[in-house]
Amino acid sequence: MERDKNFVLGVFEDEDVLLDAVSKVRESGVKIHEVYSPFPVHGIDDVLGYKRSRLPIAAFLFGILGTTLALTMQFYMMKIDWPMIIGGKDHAGLPNFIPVTFELTVLLAAFGMVGVFMISSNLKPWAQPRIFDLRITDDKHVMAIDLATNASIGEAQIGEILKSSGASEVNNKSFE
Repeated sequence: MERDKNFVLGVFEDEDVLLDAVSKVRESGVKIHEVYSPFPVHGIDDVLGYKRSRLPIAAFLFGILGTTLALTMQFYMMKIDWPMIIGGKDHAGLPNFIPVTFELTVLLAAFGMVGVFMISSNLKPWAQPRIFDLRITDDKHVMAIDLATNASIGEAQIGEILKSSGASEVNNKSFE
């Protein structure tokens, strides 16, 4: 996470006003850093222009890995390492392997998704989070606009755009 950043914050009271404001701000050419909300706002991903997550692809690949590892492990144990002789025949029946295969598939898919999500979201145990406004956990919605990426538009003009799009207040925040 980069330091020494300056942001303009638009504080909104209502999620419908926020959705309209995001559209207006993006139409005016301002790049939005992030929108913070105390609860999920339906449709905010589409309005912000976020692409669909590729996390399901990672889940599928980790699930296939879990299935392959489970079946390989069980066939190795039952046929090669310690063969089970049942009724005069060595035994490696696939129906018996289903519970372990299912559990390992789910386990690796879940751990893989958590790992991929943490890496892609840049979540580290030692990272210090940026708290833009303490009220975002209570009842306010905050739109953060990075001044460095919007250098061609002035700070006062960004504030006017936020006010005209329905922000109840406009604040500045600096991180060191």
